Amino acid sequence: MNAPPAVASLLLPVVVGVFLALLAMETRRPLRAFCRDRLKAAFSTNTSAFLVNNLIMSVFSASSLIAVAGKYAGYGVLARAPDGPAKWALSFILFDFVVYAWHYAGHRFEGLWRLHKVHHSDRTFQVSTGLRFHVFDQFLEVVVKCLCAVAIGVEAHVVIVCEVVRMFFVLFHHANITFPGEQLLSYLIITPSLHRAHHSTRRSQHDSNFGVVLAVWDMIFGTRKELTPKAVGLELIQADNLVQLFSLAFVTEERLAQVVHLLPRKRRDG
Repeated sequence: MNAPPAVASLLLPVVVGVFLALLAMETRRPLRAFCRDRLKAAFSTNTSAFLVNNLIMSVFSASSLIAVAGKYAGYGVLARAPDGPAKWALSFILFDFVVYAWHYAGHRFEGLWRLHKVHHSDRTFQVSTGLRFHVFDQFLEVVVKCLCAVAIGVEAHVVIVCEVVRMFFVLFHHANITFPGEQLLSYLIITPSLHRAHHSTRRSQHDSNFGVVLAVWDMIFGTRKELTPKAVGLELIQADNLVQLFSLAFVTEERLAQVVHLLPRKRRDG
């Protein structure tokens, strides 16, 4: 099976289609009501971040993953396994574990948290939150995925499927929705109710539920928490536009920086 020349050719239509479908669902029947102005500002910032990051990262990410998988997949632990559904499924499971571990590291190590907290700075929780990432965070994630592709021996076409499924779940579990059977389903996959706890303002609560697709990793490593957070976002600082969002990675909660309101400001609820 040959991989297409660019993952972006498949990823972008999937992202847009899933995003619009989930947006329609949460607009029609939102689980939680947010301040209209806050929601509008978050939506604008998040989609702007996605557009800028996509312009910078999409070609690099796609070409890197496909080039690495195509050239070095033969050296991985699954390289000699026959190509088929069993190998694809195992590759996906291992790939999902690596993403879980990377997400955990983003909370555990201060250098990585500075980048990852950009994602947590959204004071709303809705589908566009799944687009809110720092470009440097995404760059490092591509490096990790390339190393993963080599170590596991993931074929290029499997990498594409993994990326499409992962992006679907990133949007899905950020959606401001609920549905019948969600609690039961959350023991199989990451659902919005689980990931909502991950965005709590309280560090003791948001250092949990690191899974992206499969729920099993949080259960195995004891990082699963089932709760409804009182508030989402960061406790001390906020970022209300694209410049502030980018700058947030260079600001610590302990040493708040204010330079003509370009850097993230102290949070004021209301």
